[in-house]
Amino acid sequence: MFKGLFQTKSKAKNPVVVDTTGLDMNNIPQHIAIIMDGNGRWAKAQGKVRTFGHQAGAETLKTIVRAADKLGVKVVSAYAFSTENWKRPVTEVSFIMELLSRYLTNEIDEFNENNVQVRFIGSREGLPEIVKQKMDHAIEATKDNTGIILNLAINYGGQAEILHAVRSIAAEAAAGRLAVEDIDNKVIEDHLYTQGLPAPDLLIRPGGDLRISNFLLWQIAYAEIWTTKTFWPDFTPDHLVEAILAFQGRERRFGGLVSR
Repeated sequence: MFKGLFQTKSKAKNPVVVDTTGLDMNNIPQHIAIIMDGNGRWAKAQGKVRTFGHQAGAETLKTIVRAADKLGVKVVSAYAFSTENWKRPVTEVSFIMELLSRYLTNEIDEFNENNVQVRFIGSREGLPEIVKQKMDHAIEATKDNTGIILNLAINYGGQAEILHAVRSIAAEAAAGRLAVEDIDNKVIEDHLYTQGLPAPDLLIRPGGDLRISNFLLWQIAYAEIWTTKTFWPDFTPDHLVEAILAFQGRERRFGGLVSR
């Protein structure tokens, strides 16, 4: 799934070329969230089964994270498997879990060689034991790396995340460890799965749909949203640059006014 993801230009068989023409390299979004949509529809258009699309989408993720790293992005959060995806056919779910299990350990050496820190957000409940073990191994093996963060959302749902945070905060308040009047945005953010990460500056959605699909509901409150009809397997570094150019062309007021 992640084979060769962070190879340097000298090691990569197909080095990623990023055209930075027109980009303001001093205004690169530090955290990009991506809803990797359209794998199944892309596969259907090719006359293939849906799992073929997931394999192709995994190849795209490799390319896009390498491109983001070259551009100076600090965090890429990729929506790999949602809490709603359990509703899909058992064979498809099993295939996705097998992909995760197969590659999470295989890529540790490359993650470390390229100073990549791997993180995961989402619930562990219901995940195969082998997947949970390999997730833990990836976290432990890369925890001291200080380069780009690959933040994979697995068994993730934004509503479930907020519910989890609310319950945790309520338990602390009930135990007398937290006063109700002290509950503020920071307290909530400290109980989210993304604790310690900056909020996304840019949310990218391929596949043509115009919705956020329960992804990072709290965190994207002021993220810029960029969509394209291009299915995720066909998403290229040029699309990434196009999204960043659109980001750079917008005024981020965060509810206020821009000083003139």
